[in-house]
Amino acid sequence: MPDTVPSDAYGRILTAIDVGEYRPGNRLVESELAERLGMSRTPIREALQRLETQGVLARDGRSLIVASLDHDQLGELYVVRAELEGLAARLAAQHAAPEEVAVLEDMLAEDEGYRDDPDALSRANKRFHRQIHLASHNRFLIRQLEGVRRSMALLTSTSFAAEGRTPEALAEHRQIVDAIRARDGDAADDATRAHISAAYRTRLRVDAEDA
Repeated sequence: MPDTVPSDAYGRILTAIDVGEYRPGNRLVESELAERLGMSRTPIREALQRLETQGVLARDGRSLIVASLDHDQLGELYVVRAELEGLAARLAAQHAAPEEVAVLEDMLAEDEGYRDDPDALSRANKRFHRQIHLASHNRFLIRQLEGVRRSMALLTSTSFAAEGRTPEALAEHRQIVDAIRARDGDAADDATRAHISAAYRTRLRVDAEDA
């Protein structure tokens, strides 16, 4: 589970999807969620409607299910992610406070301890990228990246589970942080785009093997 759990219905349902408690194709029932979360049905209903509008949930007859991404949608998502994440890293190289860079360095050191735990590393990876988003100091970009994060929650597995991906990803994170610390926006952008491209290739390979 994440370090902090939201208190509102929308945030708690989205977090449950993000950590895999609900996976693509799973049905979400208003009454069951209200009982599970200890909330009235009204905020649950509003949260489900919001998530459907955002494309996180989809209709299956009269039921709401967690949406899934097809091959084309996955490609479209990674194109947008590479553009936005690259821009965030470029802006972080320009605007990150020294303390924010230090936090990224701390995260790199901590993540070394998750080499044998793909799920923990996946959660750490989300924190790492979120920290770069915040270090960009651009609220409009951060808002767009939140939309990307919601869509990434619809992926059924983590690419860190693929053989050999963990050491590659950690090395890529190091390159990104080194560029941000050096205040080299071009290098930060390039390293981030290469990182997202490698993650996409890994996911395509995993999906092909599972087909």
